[in-house]
Amino acid sequence: MAAYLQWRRFVFFDRETVKEPPGPDGAGGKPFALPPGIAVCDSGRGSLVFGDILRQIWFLPRSLQLSSFQAYKLRVTHLYQLKQHSILVSVGEDEEGINPLVKVWNLEKRDGGNPLCTRIFPAIPGNKPTVVSCLTVHENLNFMAIGFADGSVVLTKGDITRDRHSKTQILHEGSYPVTGLAFRQSGKTTHLFVVTTENIQSYMLSVKDYPHLELDTHGCGLRCSSLSDPSQDLQFIVAGNECVYLYQPDERGPCFAFEGQKLIVHWYRGYLIIVSKDRKTSPKSEFAGNEAQNSDKQVLNVYDLCNKFIAYSSIFDDIVDVLAEWGSLYVLTRDGKIHVLQEKDTQTKLEACKSMLFRKNLFEMAINLAKSHHLDSDGLSEIFRQYGDHLYNKGNHDGAIQQYIRTIGKLEPSYVIRKFLDAQRIHNLTAYLQTLHLQSLANADHTTLLLNCYTKLKDSSKLEEFIKTSESEVRFDVETAIKVLRQAGYYSHAVYLAEKHAHHEWYLKIQLEDIKNYQEALRYIGKLPFDQAESNMKRYGKILMHHVPKETTELLKILCTDYQPLGDSEGMLEGKKANSEEFIPVFANNSRELKAFLEHMTEVQADSPQGVYDTLLELRLQNWAHEQDEQVKEKLHNEALTLLKSGRFKTVFDKALVLCQMHNFKDGVLYLYEQGKLFQQIMHYHMQNEQYKKVIEVCELYGDQEACLWEQALGYFARKEEDCKEYIAAVLKHIENKNLMPPLLVVQTLAHNSTATLSVIKDYLVNKLQKQSRQIKQDEQRIQKYREETTRIRKEIEELKASPKIFQKTKCSICTSALELPSVHFLCGHSFHQHCFESYSESDSECPTCMPENRKVMDMIRAQEQKRDLHDQFQHQLKCSNDGFSVVADYFGRGVFNKLTLITDLPAGKAAATIEAGLQRELLTHTKRST
Repeated sequence: MAAYLQWRRFVFFDRETVKEPPGPDGAGGKPFALPPGIAVCDSGRGSLVFGDILRQIWFLPRSLQLSSFQAYKLRVTHLYQLKQHSILVSVGEDEEGINPLVKVWNLEKRDGGNPLCTRIFPAIPGNKPTVVSCLTVHENLNFMAIGFADGSVVLTKGDITRDRHSKTQILHEGSYPVTGLAFRQSGKTTHLFVVTTENIQSYMLSVKDYPHLELDTHGCGLRCSSLSDPSQDLQFIVAGNECVYLYQPDERGPCFAFEGQKLIVHWYRGYLIIVSKDRKTSPKSEFAGNEAQNSDKQVLNVYDLCNKFIAYSSIFDDIVDVLAEWGSLYVLTRDGKIHVLQEKDTQTKLEACKSMLFRKNLFEMAINLAKSHHLDSDGLSEIFRQYGDHLYNKGNHDGAIQQYIRTIGKLEPSYVIRKFLDAQRIHNLTAYLQTLHLQSLANADHTTLLLNCYTKLKDSSKLEEFIKTSESEVRFDVETAIKVLRQAGYYSHAVYLAEKHAHHEWYLKIQLEDIKNYQEALRYIGKLPFDQAESNMKRYGKILMHHVPKETTELLKILCTDYQPLGDSEGMLEGKKANSEEFIPVFANNSRELKAFLEHMTEVQADSPQGVYDTLLELRLQNWAHEQDEQVKEKLHNEALTLLKSGRFKTVFDKALVLCQMHNFKDGVLYLYEQGKLFQQIMHYHMQNEQYKKVIEVCELYGDQEACLWEQALGYFARKEEDCKEYIAAVLKHIENKNLMPPLLVVQTLAHNSTATLSVIKDYLVNKLQKQSRQIKQDEQRIQKYREETTRIRKEIEELKASPKIFQKTKCSICTSALELPSVHFLCGHSFHQHCFESYSESDSECPTCMPENRKVMDMIRAQEQKRDLHDQFQHQLKCSNDGFSVVADYFGRGVFNKLTLITDLPAGKAAATIEAGLQRELLTHTKRST
């Protein structure tokens, strides 16, 4: 069976018969008829060109308005219309015999209404008359070749339109008629294919002497050769009765077994057009009609050599030629009719053939067809998907994945991934996912899946190739890749990705938790910018301190003083400082490194946070408390005390005190008590330690600032059952000198001590009684004095009431100048100029001289009255209340009893002052103003 019968057949062309254009009366519709006697034809430049046996050349434009002119006197035998120039070359006869003439016509120029003939020359190879068999012209107008029946080929080189600029020579001589010629231009190289009935040769015209090569030892008949377009690499097509061969200038190409006697061969838009005789009866088909065809019919087939299918096939009666113009094929038959074959649009063709191809699983053909007709990407993707499904169902997973790969960007990846999740198909899934990433269409889940595929396949080389792409070519989610690699145990790959893409947290996490390379992790942190170095040291500082304490401590010192990343060797970045207090928890269980760190910080940064000093103090106290060596202990003692005295603990006094108390650091506790003026605590500390001399020393040092210390000391020694007479005597002596306690209270205090006999307080009591006796005597004398003065004042008051007052002052009491009228006189005996009085007096009823003293007296009187009222109120509430203690407590809270005055210790002069105040008040009451 012929090979072409195995090719799929389609109807990609619509066949119609060309109709005459409507006339003025609207009549038309008849088949267009060519003039009789048409022998040769060609097309180009917007016209179909015909030559007949009656010496005419006809032009048929698209408007179907025929025109002609007489080209020869006898007949026209050959025509060649150039496609890029309005040049027509013809061969014909002007006289009987074998004497063909070549004429070159310029269709754009006219000569008497006809095209201008620019050149005429005889077509004779040498001196031997012979018949012209074929003709071809190069589109650059520099070459023309004429083939003859005697096997000769004449080549005209130069401007073919002029005699003077061209040269004609015999290129080829042979014994077999020349049946076809074709020029092939590739770059600057020009070849001429020459085919005879028995062989095929190729001449290189761009080289001197025109070297040639015989390509094959069989030929073809007239009009059975053609030159393809660039889609088939400008191959020379030769159609024999059994096969169609394709040739390059230096070799034979592929061949196709197309049966039947070939009559005409043409190339049109990627299609091979063959008109052949088929002497067999063709079966009924949609292409050949419904009736069987006899052996005289001619078959026109349109072949798609790339996709290997027949685009159209039809039966015609006696075809003269097939021409291409205006985007269609025109088939001329001997009866003068013209049939037009109009190619269908791409979408129509694809819809017509897709269902059949898909149904018969001819996906490759469908794909090639879609590509050749430039189907859009969505349409192609659907074909690839169906092809992939077909191969997958057949078990061809390798082939299926290749088709699915071609759908990337159009088909949802999950559609493909679900099909290949089986472990036996993991290599196919890997290939798909790789391509997905290469096209930058993968998401984090795809990256995870691909890396898992690599790890399952243990394909380290592919894994490295995938992750070690350059920065600009990263086509995956880096963080996802790091997670997957870490989970699969590919730590080195994960670390590489983390470092390259600056995922610092993942890099450190893998180095510390998986690889356990603590030195490298610490070095990496030292290269990071300040903020990232700080945060990572807070996060991983403890684990680093546990394994590399020395190096970690050094990095923390740098981080908290003047940090510069290791890569910043020139110090271009501004140094930053971390808060050293925040890194103290890092040193858990590393007290030695912590001490070194804190001491370094206090040395280089005096303004370090308070927490640094607090921790350093606690650390030094701990070391001091646990040290056994006396010399070392003394050194630690001095260091702790020096730190306390540095003045850094004023704001955290209580905290420092607690630390010293917790570690029983005596000197520190006493120092802090002293700084905090906690004198009673100092004395209590010595009391607890039964350091009697120290108790006395504390009282001597701080007794003036806090008098109750002596009272507490007396009570302390009074409670001691030991013999403390010496210390009690010292305390009593100071109490006596300062009059700090009533004697009765002293006696009551010492009454609890069984060792304190009367002899201990004998001297104290004697001295106290003597002193009180003297005080009583002084008080009696003062009382007597006040009585006498009171008597005098009363007498004076009576005189003021009963007798006139004579003012004998001669000088003003303010300016001391001689007193002049008007003047102001007061009963107190002071006199003033009226203008002086008005200038200095604050009140018209008071003497300016006596007013300050009088006001003091009045203030004292008011104060006494207020206290008397408060006392009365207190007594009333105390008597009426069921809870007398709460009343006393309330008055204590209001400060009524803030100052305690004992009757036995009434200060000297107080009684006299009270009497004087009363007299002054009485005197002021009776004072009158006179003028």
